[in-house]
Amino acid sequence: MSASSSAPPTGKPRFAPKPPWLKVRAPGGESYGRLKETFRELDLHTVCEEARCPNVGECWSEGTATVMLLGDVCTRGCRFCAVTTGDPRGAVDVREPEHVARAIARLGLQYVVMTMVDRDDLLDGGASHVARTVTRLRELRPDILIETLLGDFGGHLSYVDTTVDAKPHVWAHNIEVVRRLQRRIRDVRCSYEQSLAVLRRVKERDPERITKSSIMVGIGETDDEVEETLADLRGAGVDLVTIGQYLRPTPKHVAVDRFVTPETFLRFENKAKELGFAFCASAPLVRSSYKAAEVFVKSVLHPGDPDAAKKVLSERLAEAQAAAARIDGQATQANGEAPRTVSELAARAAVSLIPASSLVRRAPSEV
Repeated sequence: MSASSSAPPTGKPRFAPKPPWLKVRAPGGESYGRLKETFRELDLHTVCEEARCPNVGECWSEGTATVMLLGDVCTRGCRFCAVTTGDPRGAVDVREPEHVARAIARLGLQYVVMTMVDRDDLLDGGASHVARTVTRLRELRPDILIETLLGDFGGHLSYVDTTVDAKPHVWAHNIEVVRRLQRRIRDVRCSYEQSLAVLRRVKERDPERITKSSIMVGIGETDDEVEETLADLRGAGVDLVTIGQYLRPTPKHVAVDRFVTPETFLRFENKAKELGFAFCASAPLVRSSYKAAEVFVKSVLHPGDPDAAKKVLSERLAEAQAAAARIDGQATQANGEAPRTVSELAARAAVSLIPASSLVRRAPSEV
């Protein structure tokens, strides 16, 4: 073998080694194992697992999880996101609002984040589907806190209204990156101005609704641009913001530009406080739904009182587990026996759900 053939390849490696502050312990523990097993039994898949979130163990132990609605194929193709891009061709599981609501109701969660893929193939972008899921879960578990992490619905503000009127406790939409990087990183159908517009609309529709957004860093921005984005989000009335390190999911996605230091994240957090955000979670491993229950309790229920917030979190988790046990017991007693699957439960109520055909966006020639 020649010397040249054995030489190491030149150039940057596909994945640069991560700094020590990005290393986390593998998830585990009783709560994590119990929830993971229950999610599989109920055929309920979480974004926490599919996105390999580094905080899954922390969040699950605190009774928080994120579920995906409307399938796993997104009509948009952003350069940072590992979700499959394609054309779902109007496919919608009309049983899903009932299915997901009943499944979540039976879990000992105190806070759930409902997120979605973009569905530009649907007449309302999936807004009514999300709203029905939120409404049904609120009926089954009035104690549970609900956050919706949604798309921009193509800028159609009436669709935004549909989801706001379902009254999730937090309405979230991620601006993702700073203004200059929008066209390079996000799908062409997204825009900085459109994201700000939908966040602003939520406050116009319901001034009491808590709004939230998230920024990725380490993807090509400057620190000044991050602070500018924080100011723009606050100007749109956003209450809560998270800032976290971008990590490249595959070699096909945009490369990491830099690993932002914990000190810089702290500076971003202090800037957010100066701007008047109710709460800012800013750290390398923070994600948009990071410790969502804790963020809500600390910022909304007990701002400035960490001891009271900790007590409330513990009490709410116990209440959630008791409520879930009651729901599970009721399901077992219904009609003398428990349905064999959650889908069977959903089928009993499916007659009240709208047909998928009414959600499909058709070309004018097909109407």
